[in-house]
Amino acid sequence: MHLSLFDITAILLGLSAVFGYLNHKYLHLPHTIGLVVIALAASMAIVIYDALVETSQVAENVTSALKEIDFHAALMEGMLSVLLFAGAVHVDFSELAERKWAIGLMASVGVITSTFVIGTVMWYVMHFFGIPIPFIWALVFGSLISPTDPVAVLGILKTVRIPRLLQAKIAGESLFNDGVGVVVFTIIVALAVAGPSGELDAVDAVTLFALEAVGGAVLGIVAGVIAYWAMRVIDEHNLEVLITLALVFCSYALALHLHISGPIAVVVAGLFIGNHGAKFAMSENTREHVFQFWELLDEILNSVLFLLIGLEVLVIGLSTEFIGIALVAIPVVLASRWISVAIPISLLAVRETFSRGAIIMLTWGGLRGGISVALALSLPASEFKAPILAATYAVVVFSIIVQGLTMKPLVGKIVERGFWDAEEKEEKV
Repeated sequence: MHLSLFDITAILLGLSAVFGYLNHKYLHLPHTIGLVVIALAASMAIVIYDALVETSQVAENVTSALKEIDFHAALMEGMLSVLLFAGAVHVDFSELAERKWAIGLMASVGVITSTFVIGTVMWYVMHFFGIPIPFIWALVFGSLISPTDPVAVLGILKTVRIPRLLQAKIAGESLFNDGVGVVVFTIIVALAVAGPSGELDAVDAVTLFALEAVGGAVLGIVAGVIAYWAMRVIDEHNLEVLITLALVFCSYALALHLHISGPIAVVVAGLFIGNHGAKFAMSENTREHVFQFWELLDEILNSVLFLLIGLEVLVIGLSTEFIGIALVAIPVVLASRWISVAIPISLLAVRETFSRGAIIMLTWGGLRGGISVALALSLPASEFKAPILAATYAVVVFSIIVQGLTMKPLVGKIVERGFWDAEEKEEKV
């Protein structure tokens, strides 16, 4: 049965509403986490039902419907631009500027360090489990799982109160490192597919990385300034909301065609419009409408994305063949996250003051989400795709459910042990 785009949209919005209602009424979990949990439970129930009833084809039919949705295209070429802009437009740029070096290092050096640490360790792990994966393909897994997901991170930050500058570091890093991570992933996959005799060498890779990252930032600034000037000369909130929407889709689409970083472009544009634009180009009435619009759009797309993450287990499969690799990948990713956070903060500690709980919070608060799943699903068919998918999904589900649900208790423990000074404690619940 072929489903139209309208059918798919109706099903996803309907399930998001039903599962959201069930969570709000009975589970009382944070909205996005509740959607993942219920979607996972529904997926498992379908699989178990099919296993018990031999004539049942429920799992096959549902999986067939899910395969109609290109998760990678839906997220990376559609939803991501809106979600990143919605996150960036609410971030205070002055707070990011106060921690610009920490954010910059974690979003660049941290991602690259994590990529190589995870890739190296998982290369040994996969060989231990009898999968002779080439080192470059182990790095592919490292690159797609290293960036923290801004959608997941910003969603969780809404549920806890932590020191202002620490929150700025977590939010700022998550907004920028996914753009860096996607660029790193693209380059490493190109190297993996090309093989040892490929035309892309190390110098080309570094040049491509710089062009994509810098090009995305420049496009974001230019597009943001154009939208800013258009909004500055009018005072019509409906039209100004439309201008911001056009800014997101046009700048992201242009970035894709120019082969530069679309995520970085929309983040930069969002920061510019949410700060400078909101202050100098919007009336109070317009500002209220623009921010409410992007907050509502963010909530709707977040719901659909996290629902899809929970349902994608049916597409990925529940094979036990790679369960060992998947389980080992979780502590490997957490350890590499600690290393990639500790190194930049230790280097900057000589000139900046950091809370004693900063490394713990940044490590545990570095959630993985839909971006990692989308990148894993986009990999070309090969014998290494299945174990990479299994490891990716295990890390993402653990990250969203376990790390997401324990963030608030962790904050409480850190406060209780006096890891934050008196001024910082006053900012927390």
